[in-house]
Amino acid sequence: MQITLAQPRGFCAGVTRAITIVERAIEVFGAPIYVRHEIVHNRTVVEQLRSRGAVFVDDLSCVPEGATLVFSAHGVPQSVVREAQARHLSVFDATCPLVTKVHREVVNMRRNGKKLIMIGHAGHPEVEGTMGQVEDGIRLIQSAADVRGLTEEGSGENLAFVSQTTLSVDDAREVIDALKARYPAIHEPKKSDVCYATQNRQDAVKRLAREVEVILVIGSVTSSNSNRLREVGEREGAKAYLIDSADDLQSSWFDNVSRVGITAGASAPEFLVQGVLAWMKSRFDDVVVHEYEGSERAVQFPMPKGLWQSDVDSVAGDEQ
Repeated sequence: MQITLAQPRGFCAGVTRAITIVERAIEVFGAPIYVRHEIVHNRTVVEQLRSRGAVFVDDLSCVPEGATLVFSAHGVPQSVVREAQARHLSVFDATCPLVTKVHREVVNMRRNGKKLIMIGHAGHPEVEGTMGQVEDGIRLIQSAADVRGLTEEGSGENLAFVSQTTLSVDDAREVIDALKARYPAIHEPKKSDVCYATQNRQDAVKRLAREVEVILVIGSVTSSNSNRLREVGEREGAKAYLIDSADDLQSSWFDNVSRVGITAGASAPEFLVQGVLAWMKSRFDDVVVHEYEGSERAVQFPMPKGLWQSDVDSVAGDEQ
């Protein structure tokens, strides 16, 4: 059996940053450290952090006054920021900087008098956080069909749109094209809101689907970008399965299959990929593993102050 590993795959810079913030907060301040929502949408990552002392909550009323709180990588509405301040919580913001970019766009566009349309999935925490940056004037749509239900008149001079960062690139483009067809003057971001990591992983899966019969996408069902990878693989003609780990694999998926591709969502750690490889090698003869060449450009996002040694030493010095 031939197995091809997609490249890039797995952790993106925003996920690495968010996990590191929680780990460092536990080291500096000790457990428990409270996290608003799952820090990233991966069951294994969340379970590992929980075992070290992270407590995941959806309601800030569950956080003791004055405790340390981390906002998840998906971002939070301004109402949550105000509630954290009112409860005197010590907050470290792990929102992905690319999500923060969309937040700024929303605020600036609304300040300039634009009515806003957000393209995204209802109920996703990133969507709730982005729409919660403004008090009013923003509406969610999920598909090109939803564009027909918009009631705004004219060519769209007073309209603007933003997108969830983890959408399928192709799905987002379909909705954007529909918006532009109906509202030719609609204002759009200078650069696509779909993040580089999402796009790169989807492009890798498109390539993979041309070369294999089955694609295994490692990621949790709650992960938007992992679900999109599975959908992209199937849209390109391969059979694709979304799995949390090797424990979810079924031998029947590989009956009469000789070429398998493996990728991982942006919140899935690499050791899960290696676990799937080990499972495959233990069950099939003559397994040959090939990995695409190339790598994702190195991206590093700044960390919040107050967690790293120089910051901690400075605080300690001030208290002496």
